[in-house]
Amino acid sequence: MMRLEMTVLLWGCLLALVHIFGAAQVKTRQYGPKWNMGARDEDLPPPNPIVGRWVRAQANFFETFPLAIVAVVALSVTGTQTFWTQLGALLWLGGRIVYLPLYAAGVPVVRTIVFLISLVGILMMLWPSLALGVGANTLFG
Repeated sequence: MMRLEMTVLLWGCLLALVHIFGAAQVKTRQYGPKWNMGARDEDLPPPNPIVGRWVRAQANFFETFPLAIVAVVALSVTGTQTFWTQLGALLWLGGRIVYLPLYAAGVPVVRTIVFLISLVGILMMLWPSLALGVGANTLFG
């Protein structure tokens, strides 16, 4: 049976596709289908605000997604999944789902709070594996 944290990670992969195709969709609306299907070598005018927000939200997601992946893999390898790591996984995914429309809509402070909640979720997943490693043997003793 697959653990909840891994299931959340798989849903995160779908959310990654939403980021990729959402950003591409709004860019194509601004720059046109010829740009989308072309080599994209030409200089473009600055993105309009919604395009810029989608691109920045996408970049933000892909800055933290690898951390979530490592956290879930570490939980799987160490077998340290708990109620708290499951809650952390749900906080991460829920935060990331809510973050995207908040960013796209240009909502300032709430967006940052939601981002921080997702970051707390990652830390909740990392903590058991990190705590397990503190007492582990190292190269130096």
